[in-house]
Amino acid sequence: MKDFKMQIAEKIAEVTSIDVNEIKGYIEIPKDANMGDYAFPCFSLAKSLRKAPQMIATEIKEKIDITDTDIETVEIAGGYLNFTISKDELAKVVLEEIALKNEEYGKSDIGNGKKIVIDYSAPNIAKPFHIGHLRSTVIGGALYNIYKYLGYTVTGINHLGDYGTQFGKLIEGYKLWGQEYNIEENPIEELTKIYIRINEACKQDEQVLENCRNNFKKLEDGDKYCTEVWEKFRSLSLKEFKKVYELLGSKFDSWNGEAFYSDKMPEVIDILSKTGRLVESQGAKIIDLESEGINTPCIIEKSNGSTTYATRDLAAILYRARTYDFDKALYVTSYEQVLHFKQVFEVAKLLGLDEKYAKGLEHVAFGMVLLPTGKMSTREGNVVKLEELLNEAISKVKEIIEEKNPDFTQGEKQDIAKKVGIGAVIFNDLSGSRIKDEIFDWDTMLNFNGETGPYIQYTYVRTNSVLKKAGYLPEIKDIDFSRLTDKEAQNVLKLIYSFTNIIEQATVKNEPSVIARFLIDLSKAYSSFYNENKIIVEDKAIQDARVYLTHATNLVLKNGAKLLGIDMPEKM
Repeated sequence: MKDFKMQIAEKIAEVTSIDVNEIKGYIEIPKDANMGDYAFPCFSLAKSLRKAPQMIATEIKEKIDITDTDIETVEIAGGYLNFTISKDELAKVVLEEIALKNEEYGKSDIGNGKKIVIDYSAPNIAKPFHIGHLRSTVIGGALYNIYKYLGYTVTGINHLGDYGTQFGKLIEGYKLWGQEYNIEENPIEELTKIYIRINEACKQDEQVLENCRNNFKKLEDGDKYCTEVWEKFRSLSLKEFKKVYELLGSKFDSWNGEAFYSDKMPEVIDILSKTGRLVESQGAKIIDLESEGINTPCIIEKSNGSTTYATRDLAAILYRARTYDFDKALYVTSYEQVLHFKQVFEVAKLLGLDEKYAKGLEHVAFGMVLLPTGKMSTREGNVVKLEELLNEAISKVKEIIEEKNPDFTQGEKQDIAKKVGIGAVIFNDLSGSRIKDEIFDWDTMLNFNGETGPYIQYTYVRTNSVLKKAGYLPEIKDIDFSRLTDKEAQNVLKLIYSFTNIIEQATVKNEPSVIARFLIDLSKAYSSFYNENKIIVEDKAIQDARVYLTHATNLVLKNGAKLLGIDMPEKM
């Protein structure tokens, strides 16, 4: 597809002798469409050319030759040069690319030959899969889709929390009171009750806490009873988790959790010992990181000989580097773990791996999901279960459909309710900057008005309705692009033109909200186009052009929503 920004950069480079790629990097899109399609800030050249920005703008305008280009006008506004692109050419370029690529529109090959590992979701075995896990699951899932769309080889890993001291507690609770709970029938709920109860017992009796710690050490050492109980907890938990993943449409290439690395940790400890950096402190083995600017040491082995999250994450880095040969490894977890990953990434440099692996480690932090009363805690028993939230969203949408579209079949109602309900929850989570905390509120989560997932789905359904009413899709060779030069059509075309760039921006920032925001903007732009322009008209040339633009919008809305993990209903 034609690169209008590069055309402008080349013309400016011709008259300034400054590198074309440097110039292209400065070119921006004005917030006010009346200021043109692209703007070049001459402030960026003021220092190197030793001239005032407005003088630079005047000189460039006088010298620049825009004949035989798609640039229609060049105007000066302060220290900016504003460029307008041919409206006919924009329509032609965008719609011909849509005709060529169809469902592949927006894809690129910038990731070809590069490998990405994404560690996301990672719920804790034997604990409720609550709304706090939603963020990691949907942010990680969206990044998985986005990187794949750009040609990267992507491996999605569900690093299950299936190891650690909490299992020592659960094993102790199960020993003491297992007969009182039916964990086969309702595993997560019953195990949660045991977990809350054993935590209370630990607070009251230091010996109970010591027994729990010893249970985990026994589990690490392969004790038969502890291993059998742990395997039972893991199997029953995974069965429950997969119900939630099925609702969300989440998929993973690997389910290797923390326990998978239990036999790989001795190598990590051995490598670190040989560096001379692993030292003893109060009975534990640590790496002091003060020289790296981190005041808290990284604990590798506890005083009772058991390992830590850090040890397991280091073993995972070693394994993933050898197995996947990654260029980048993303860890999608809450910002509460910022210090943990700073420590782990710093210690990973001591593992003797190629430097590229250490450079490729990246923590994709996100804000917490908080209840109005504060943080959730399994041990306190105040969590909102994700499966309940998703089913509630589906139920609420179904009620609306029953009221507004009673003629739909039961199958249609269920399909639409699932796509809209789940879509609303996913979009709500991805629509804002990932680093911000999110206060959980049912009304906000399930509000189907305004800038929401259902609004995007409704716009998509509207495009379906237009296409169905037209009853045909014109051939691209028959489109008169001059019929799409009005402001509303141009706004839609500009957004569709930017789609690939938007997807690439999402990977630069590891920020799916960039795509979510784009989908809202495109939905609004198409709604304005639809309201201002009758599509089914007597003039066939106008109708063909508007129908094809509707088809293009339909494709891009569906593609963009799919990248976020949202399915589009065909009607609502």
